[in-house]
Amino acid sequence: MKQYPPQSDGEWVQPKRKGYKMACCDCGLIHRLEFRIASGRVQFRAWRHNRATMAYRHHHGITIRTK
Repeated sequence: MKQYPPQSDGEWVQPKRKGYKMACCDCGLIHRLEFRIASGRVQFRAWRHNRATMAYRHHHGITIRTK
């Protein structure tokens, strides 16, 4: 899935300012992130993206087990 390019632990990433999506490498959880500079400092906010998470996990065969 080109939408979520592979990244290594600790790798610096240059995200888009709005609508950037990132997948967790272990569980496939997708978050949509937005970034801004406020008072000279970088801030971000995130939302869980349930539909993209389901599609990503299905595509990569990731199964999450709960008790």
